[in-house]
Amino acid sequence: MNAQRDPRPLFERATAQIAALIATVRAEQLERPTPCTEFDVRALLSHVVGATRRIAVVGEGGDGLAVRPFVDGVPDDGWESAYEEARAATLKAWADDARLDARVTVPWGDVPGRMALSGYVMETVTHTWDLSEALGRPLELDPALAEFALGVARQAVQAERRGDGVPFGAVAPAAEGADAYGRLAAWLGRTPMSA
Repeated sequence: MNAQRDPRPLFERATAQIAALIATVRAEQLERPTPCTEFDVRALLSHVVGATRRIAVVGEGGDGLAVRPFVDGVPDDGWESAYEEARAATLKAWADDARLDARVTVPWGDVPGRMALSGYVMETVTHTWDLSEALGRPLELDPALAEFALGVARQAVQAERRGDGVPFGAVAPAAEGADAYGRLAAWLGRTPMSA
């Protein structure tokens, strides 16, 4: 990960992108499978909202590990507003430049804030792809976000460090000519829904 880069603009773009995608979800799509095989669309949305709340708490200086990375009780028509609320809180929590160099604790360790937020860019972009695949790719996705997320993933989720509590499968082969999202998904052990 580029330890000098400010990931906040990318996080803002990544969260805006997934917010636009969440806005397209219809109630009858909530039980569809996703490439993140342990989640259907509803469970994926629960995780995306919960993880975004977690990184908001981290940005506020709190203990992110105390925040469950899932939410309960969101009505079928409430995912858009639940995510937007979590997104707004996170953007506000990370507004202070000092948070980028502060040590924070996230599930993968005690790291500078910029590294933690870069990891959440990767997570958001990856789950954007998961959701897009499950919904039949309703929106065009920003390739620059996937290129950044892939760079983070290659450093943070090394191929030889999979299994035993790491929530990513073995690196999968990317399709010939795969775009950055396809390469990111393959690096994290996912395959397209059509594959």
